[in-house]
Amino acid sequence: MKDGDTACCPKFDSKKWDKKKVTWKGKLFLKDKVLAFFHIPLNFKSVIKGNVKKLKDADAAPKELMVLYDKKSLFYSNVYVSTKKALPKSKDVKLTGTFLTRVFESSKSKRKCIKEMKKYVKAEKEKIKNIYFYYPICSNCSKKYGKEHIILFAEI
Repeated sequence: MKDGDTACCPKFDSKKWDKKKVTWKGKLFLKDKVLAFFHIPLNFKSVIKGNVKKLKDADAAPKELMVLYDKKSLFYSNVYVSTKKALPKSKDVKLTGTFLTRVFESSKSKRKCIKEMKKYVKAEKEKIKNIYFYYPICSNCSKKYGKEHIILFAEI
């Protein structure tokens, strides 16, 4: 990072997330959709910005914002934006389950990340129900820090 540059996200520490088992009981998220063209998101930034604005306006933004997404089809993904409370006129969901996590540099193809995640889950003698993707810091801060990471959450 150059002198004078500021980052809005803290520097990422992979030890917090890599090869961990996370259990959530009713973790609250706003659920939304991102349009895609053959898995390439088309309106990701605008969807996230809109949801973050809703959270800030309602004083519902958590200390550590988490945005998960899944790949449901070639043409859309669900996104889940963490929130402190349910919001009117928003689709709120509570995620409950146990997840195994792995951290990858996002320069790796998502296909390779998924393949490695499947191997890891199998080695742990578990089966995957669903996979969620999480970028722990924004793309601007990733550029400033010189690396972009992605965390895969495998629901087991």
